[in-house]
Amino acid sequence: MFIFVVKDKNLVVMFFKNKAKTEVDQEQHELLENAQQRIKQKKRLFSHFVIFLIGSIFLVLINKILKYQEQYDWFIWAITVWAFLFVVHAFNVFVTYRFMGKDWERSQREKLVAKQKQRISEIQKEIETDFPLSKVNKKKEE
Repeated sequence: MFIFVVKDKNLVVMFFKNKAKTEVDQEQHELLENAQQRIKQKKRLFSHFVIFLIGSIFLVLINKILKYQEQYDWFIWAITVWAFLFVVHAFNVFVTYRFMGKDWERSQREKLVAKQKQRISEIQKEIETDFPLSKVNKKKEE
């Protein structure tokens, strides 16, 4: 068996001589990609939260300490809008993804394929009843 290893930062690639690809490898690859995507989504959400907290403090400081348009508490509106956007982001990461994630896409794809197969079989039955093979064979023999 021949093994060749390439190391590049965090990437390690191994090449095996005469290694057959299996469906399990494809499933594992999909699971790994899905996990990496989820990690990125959650990391972005956490970054959004940290920036939201720092930005909120900054807005309060501008309004109260630097006395920029001090007569209005405009920072409350800005923080409220930003908080709403953060909640929408969190909803997309945790709720929407759970209902409309990879599993949902796979089940929808399987349903559509099943419907298409059923429709194809119905059309084939219609064709067989309208144009039976015995009539077609008789015409060829004549």
